[in-house]
Amino acid sequence: MLSDLEIAQAASLLPIADIAARLGLDETAIESYGRHKAKLTLAALARLQDRPDGRLVLVTAISPTPPGEGKTTTVVGLGDALNRLGRRTLICLRQPSLGPVFGMKGGAAGGGRAQVVPMEDINLHFTGDFHAVASAHNLLAALIDNHLQQGNALQIDLRRISWKRVVDMNDRTLRQVTIGLGGPANGWPRQDGFDIVAASEVMAILCLAGSLADLKHRLGEIVFASASDGSLLRARDLHAHGAMAALLRDALQPNLVQTLEHSPALIHGGPFANIAHGCNSLMATRAALKLGDYVVTEAGFGADLGAEKFINILCRQAGLRPAAVVLVATLRALKYHGGLAPAELGRPDQEALERGLANLQRHLHNLRQGHGQRCVVAINVFAGDDPNELQWLQDRLAGLDLPVTLATHWADGGAGALALAHAVMATAAGAPPELRLSYDDEASLWDKLLQLATHVYGAAGLSASSAVRRRIQALQDQGFGRLPICVAKTPYSFSSDASLRGAPSGHVLELRELRLAAGAGYVVMVCGDVLSMPGLPASPAAMHIDVTPDGRITGLF
Repeated sequence: MLSDLEIAQAASLLPIADIAARLGLDETAIESYGRHKAKLTLAALARLQDRPDGRLVLVTAISPTPPGEGKTTTVVGLGDALNRLGRRTLICLRQPSLGPVFGMKGGAAGGGRAQVVPMEDINLHFTGDFHAVASAHNLLAALIDNHLQQGNALQIDLRRISWKRVVDMNDRTLRQVTIGLGGPANGWPRQDGFDIVAASEVMAILCLAGSLADLKHRLGEIVFASASDGSLLRARDLHAHGAMAALLRDALQPNLVQTLEHSPALIHGGPFANIAHGCNSLMATRAALKLGDYVVTEAGFGADLGAEKFINILCRQAGLRPAAVVLVATLRALKYHGGLAPAELGRPDQEALERGLANLQRHLHNLRQGHGQRCVVAINVFAGDDPNELQWLQDRLAGLDLPVTLATHWADGGAGALALAHAVMATAAGAPPELRLSYDDEASLWDKLLQLATHVYGAAGLSASSAVRRRIQALQDQGFGRLPICVAKTPYSFSSDASLRGAPSGHVLELRELRLAAGAGYVVMVCGDVLSMPGLPASPAAMHIDVTPDGRITGLF
């Protein structure tokens, strides 16, 4: 059996200008990065504004196992299938971070016969957007410390600087660092730290900005510290936002690539859903809606994180409305939430499947009753799945009053997702349903989290230290109470405890920390022990990646 990388490297790719031409875009609308990658120019995007929108299809999933359940692969397979059926369809995905690529999960360009290509480029440096985000973020960090060195006219309180540095790598040793050592010439000593680039507020801003002017404005709104009198200090106070926007000017342009079946794909932005809002860029999604009949996009991890944030943050800010939502499920994830250990997921166990269904059912309840969405369940078939278990699962889900389809796109490409595509088209017919948001803008920050905890996560309540409660009240008093919230928590459970699988109820959600992301337009609420700088596993994927003397990448999966 060929690996994902071998399949991708054997593919015959069309020139990216041909992919653009299929969308009605001429050579002036793209900036090529070689033969198979390009960016859509901001001028070209502006010319699309008067076109009607296509239909937006959101792909999400049940709570995953650590390796993931194939949402990206499903997005690609569904997009290819819709194009096979004659519907002009674009795929919108996030860019992979080097952290997971070299860490535990490996690449994030799909898999098998349902991939976006060139796979190596997408998974490694691509068009340099992550580097631009890191440079813009770290420029602000450098300007903060330089301001301290040059006299501190803004009276920055060294104890209340919230702006860390970032690097696009899993490196646990950088979570807490001390900077400025070595004498007065090296700055003021203070405690600092690093987050991964995907957790940067700059990444969130890039993905939520509606234009270059909006990007610059949002960058200026970043709150990086408090002054000695308690007032908030923003990036515009340091005159940092202009240079930051200059670094991000090209990165704001969506990236155009193709699938193995030559479907157009916009891959842009890469926030993680467990620590950020987990959606690809608004610029890419809006462009795709103007260019296609259907747009298939994904929201990271399970629906309790990705889909919830897509609806409560992105749709709230941008006015988007999905025409249909695809909930991806797998036998192995259901067994995992039925109590089996990771090493046991490949063996038949109908009782574990039955127990794990509670996880799927809660996600469906949240999407349908909680958010008012029309849903399709896609059972993503893995190699080695037991046919009898697949049939049992289909039969078991037959009473849900919604389409349930097997999808074999990993093995068969778009042909393996035709049944799913037909179900999606039928479900997406007519006007998109009205969105039901989880909380009102006017609710307090505490009540917003309480609504998510009780109605989405099944919790009995919240816990927080007195310091965190004072921080919540301070943000309320400073005028940030109307912002939506972005929950940072484990993706492997509805709770803040990764060991509580299935659909736990009656637990208490532990609120550990609050982070203001004023430029992105939300408040991050960190729950449990989730980290914004991951560490590498015992056997990192990087140990298996190599390059041959002729420049061919190996070991990337």
